[in-house]
Amino acid sequence: MRIGMGLNYAGSGFKDTVGELADFEKAGLDIVYVPEAYSFDAVSQMGYIAAKTERLEIGSGILNIYSRTPTAIAQTAAGLDYVSDGRFTLGIGASGPQVIEGFHGVPYTAPLGRTREIIDICRKVWRRERVQHDGKHYTLPLPADQGTGLGKALKLINHPVRADIPVMVAAIGPKNVELTAEIANGWEPIFYMPEKAADVWGASLAAGKARRDPALGQLDVVCQAALAIGDDVQGYLEFGRPTAALYIGGMGAKGKNFYNDLARRYGFEKEAEEIQDLYLDGKKDEAAAKVPQELLEKMSLIGAEGHVRERLAAMKESGITTLNVQPIAGDHKGRVALIEKVKQMAADL
Repeated sequence: MRIGMGLNYAGSGFKDTVGELADFEKAGLDIVYVPEAYSFDAVSQMGYIAAKTERLEIGSGILNIYSRTPTAIAQTAAGLDYVSDGRFTLGIGASGPQVIEGFHGVPYTAPLGRTREIIDICRKVWRRERVQHDGKHYTLPLPADQGTGLGKALKLINHPVRADIPVMVAAIGPKNVELTAEIANGWEPIFYMPEKAADVWGASLAAGKARRDPALGQLDVVCQAALAIGDDVQGYLEFGRPTAALYIGGMGAKGKNFYNDLARRYGFEKEAEEIQDLYLDGKKDEAAAKVPQELLEKMSLIGAEGHVRERLAAMKESGITTLNVQPIAGDHKGRVALIEKVKQMAADL
């Protein structure tokens, strides 16, 4: 089981945060993921990280599939893989209508079909094929009746470090998970509860894997978990309430919130409705208070060492291969110690 970590670059301390990565790298951290959403672009941050680290893998977590053309995504991935000497993982996802239409001004249409075509185009670019694609959503070169008629089928000028850069897809919907299991190298769900994962996603994963090219290898399953180890850390579970409430309650309108749908599929129908009603009514604290304790506990690694070992074992048994942790401690030294500890605990499983 690899150990990963999301990079928090909010505020003005980005360079200091990256400077600390060297310590996490020495502690055994395997991969760092850089978010984008509607913050600073993740690409410039990842290039900087590549220059400041030696062994650490770097992943986008995630780039949305709408705001860049498929070939621009492929160029970006090849460029980051080049400056990192083959340490890059391309994480992509559909995001949601609020961000895509609100921030980027692009229609949020056909996320599944676009994802499939984008991955196909990226892999053609990385293999240095002349990029020709006749799909429902993308046509390369552009047909004459849609432009000047001067478009040519081109191939990437540079020779990529790898022609098979790993592609991870963030997905939670049944059809999107099925597609991911079929064509991607990795899958990143959110709010992962190992005890309920098979019930929620098992059929989709099985259907996708049945059509999976064996050459892709095993699907890397990447889950996120807050991490704190000790006899007095239970209170840290509360840190997860505002984020869970934001996603379940506020990341989408009524009937158009993927995270709310997931909470319902987990069996928290009543709580999901209450959280959304309160959040959309501006009552964020009240919404956070309604987040089920079971959800916070089962998707976290917070508690005494024995409890964390049990949760790690449950995650591994459910199929997790990369554990993306958020170490919670009073200082940098404590967070590094947590990475060292969880790395060893995972190795002992």
